[in-house]
Amino acid sequence: MTTFSPFNETLWHATAIPAPAMTPLEGEVSTDVCIVGGGYTGMTTAIELRRRGVEVTLLEAQEAGFGGSGRNAGHCTPTFVLASLDGLRQALGRERGDRLIARQTKGADMAAEFIRDYQIDCEWKQNGFFQGALMPSTMEALEQKAESYAAAGCPSSLIDAAEAERLTGSTRFYGGWLLKSGGHLNPLSYSRGLARACIQEGVRLYTESRMIDAVREGAKWRLKTAEGSVLCDKFVMATGAYTDGGGMQVEKTYKIWRPLLAATNPLPADVRKQVVPFDGTMHDGRGDIFVYKYNREGRLVVSMFPRGKRGHDMPFTRQMLLDRLRWLHPQVPEHTVWDYYWMGELDMQKTTIPRLYALGPGAVACTGLSGRGVPTGTMLGGILADWAQDVPETELALPVEKLSKAPPYMAIGPQLMLHWYAIKDNLAAKRQGVELPPHP
Repeated sequence: MTTFSPFNETLWHATAIPAPAMTPLEGEVSTDVCIVGGGYTGMTTAIELRRRGVEVTLLEAQEAGFGGSGRNAGHCTPTFVLASLDGLRQALGRERGDRLIARQTKGADMAAEFIRDYQIDCEWKQNGFFQGALMPSTMEALEQKAESYAAAGCPSSLIDAAEAERLTGSTRFYGGWLLKSGGHLNPLSYSRGLARACIQEGVRLYTESRMIDAVREGAKWRLKTAEGSVLCDKFVMATGAYTDGGGMQVEKTYKIWRPLLAATNPLPADVRKQVVPFDGTMHDGRGDIFVYKYNREGRLVVSMFPRGKRGHDMPFTRQMLLDRLRWLHPQVPEHTVWDYYWMGELDMQKTTIPRLYALGPGAVACTGLSGRGVPTGTMLGGILADWAQDVPETELALPVEKLSKAPPYMAIGPQLMLHWYAIKDNLAAKRQGVELPPHP
């Protein structure tokens, strides 16, 4: 059984809105669709189905938002991590690729609608996503990205160095890409708000109800927990990296990778006017990414991936994060400290788009949100609701694939990729006479 990172050490656990009252499943329940997993994907699927008049039961092993949905960095960036839009169309076919692109690029707007419709207090701000260019050569790649997202109907543009400095307060950038639809929030508050929305819509939501087995009984499924069971026509496993048994082998389809996250003490008001004054999400633009944004208290919340000593040597990690932040923004005080530090789990696989896996007649699993959990988990609810309502597979925005094991190289692939990105960026910076960030 996988041991997950501590949940109660996160900034979000300390600052989120209260969870609605929920109880474990006891006894037998019958339903049209049972969803396993109380994160964004599971809860938006439940809400979508209830809006369509489908009877839904949701089982969560811990509490709503316990997994990646409650401990991520809180940025809502409606893009794809590595795949280009044209590459997606080639991989999925033009029609399916366009359907997925339309859903993913509207993921932040969908989150905004859930927040508005259900009055979720989750620190939501939709001020945009900025990806910077720390060397001149990066501008060409960002220009292509800006043009491709604009062609897909997104508020996407390339900006010059002067505008980048105005938005970010940093003089390090030669320019960058601005996607105005990006947002950020308190991810656990959003999760708990979605849980309230589920209950409001009539979803039977049970917490502390880990699915321990799923068996066929005639044309139906029986999902068993420690104290009860759910008899259903169809079921969806939406547990992602937090899959905890259940006998369906979903955890074999990915390898877990643990990002690191940290939050500063609240920065003074005069500093916040100089550092990321546009109050959006920042990406420094290196392949070995450094992403950051504010929370409601004025803390900068940053995220990176472990590499070498980073993530293992805590004093070094904290100093490295501060050095990187102050290199970009020397206005940040030297005495800034990291009040919170935590880690989470990602279900990494060889592609960086969500995957739907057939588990048997009327059963499907969804994994692979790949660091874009807020918009991706939000938009997946519509796709999985379509599947549950028998929309033909050819008309879904994602194919339903045969369950397959993650290739062995995925155990070390992400680390090797990070090292390669760092080497590539460092060599390019030296060729162009650009200063390297600390601890490159």
